Amino acid sequence: MSTRSIEQSYLQYKSTSHFGSLNGLRFVCIAAILWHHAPIWTSIEAPAQILTRGFVGVDFFFVLSGFLITTLLLREADAKGSFSLRGFYWRRFLRIIPVYYLVITAVALYYIGLKGQTQYLAQLPYYYLFLSNFLPEHMPMLYPTWSLAVEEQYYLVWPLLLMLLPRPLLIPFLVFTIGLNVIAVIGWLTPLGIAAIEAGPLRFAMFNATYAPILIGSGLALILHSRKGFDAICGSTGNSYVCVGSFLVLLASLQWLPEDVRGWPNLVMHLIMAVALASIVVREDHVLRPVLTIRPFVRIGEISYGVYLYHLIALHIAKVGLGKLGMGDQNWVILVVYSLLAIAISEASFRTFERYFLSFKHRAWGTSKLRA
Repeated sequence: MSTRSIEQSYLQYKSTSHFGSLNGLRFVCIAAILWHHAPIWTSIEAPAQILTRGFVGVDFFFVLSGFLITTLLLREADAKGSFSLRGFYWRRFLRIIPVYYLVITAVALYYIGLKGQTQYLAQLPYYYLFLSNFLPEHMPMLYPTWSLAVEEQYYLVWPLLLMLLPRPLLIPFLVFTIGLNVIAVIGWLTPLGIAAIEAGPLRFAMFNATYAPILIGSGLALILHSRKGFDAICGSTGNSYVCVGSFLVLLASLQWLPEDVRGWPNLVMHLIMAVALASIVVREDHVLRPVLTIRPFVRIGEISYGVYLYHLIALHIAKVGLGKLGMGDQNWVILVVYSLLAIAISEASFRTFERYFLSFKHRAWGTSKLRA
């Protein structure tokens, strides 16, 4: 791209309040997760490795979340001189807490209250406290909450660091933290005497590269926010066809990276995700836009948080219901039914329960123009 076209792209990027392809990307992420939990690939003898890696939808959600949250805060700081921590926490509370607590409470009442499985009582408080990523064992249907715990911990700490650390130190800090996360997962800290800490039902350990992708997304936001960083990224990803290549490279990595992706394979995968994300935000007219803006995809992307929370509940209902109909072994039918059910429940939840709480978003402390 020419210097002038990069400058125009930067100005357009900085003025964009809604990245048009990101809900489509959310759809791709949640579709991968729905596939991962469906009883299909587990019943295939020696499935292709890419079929076993639907879990990476969570990783891409992390990269996307880190990018959007950091971009939102940086732009608010540019517009107002600083960003409001109270406003940020208020918006995150309204979007995340009510429906999250609803699901936790409903599942707990089902297993502990209705089915009498009181062994889960000791775990229950840690779901409400967003510490479930440190639980070795989970209450059925609540396993996905580990990733929401990671996000909440990120939301609690990162805005404070973004406010307190000098801007030139943020990227070095992120590089150090990401590197520390990776080497902890590999096990290189164990010879130093740094090991997991047991505290009741909790086990504080880097069991996976959980924080790295969200921090990589934050780093991408910081780089793109500066003109120099944007020029460097746009110079390599600004071509409208680069997004196709980056997503193909990501798919290839899912197939050919080692079976155990913990450590450096995860880092490689997350960096490729960051490149793919950059390729669809530095310009709106990329060649994948027609696919990522298909209306049903966009809508499912908009309610993907609810789909993620409800999908294991929907899977349980689908298995029980189809089992009674004599179709409990029809794995493709289960995939379709439970996916549609998860979407339907999430749509109903969003239109009623969640929308009520979101209506309070504009009533206190102001909001950023960028939609997260």
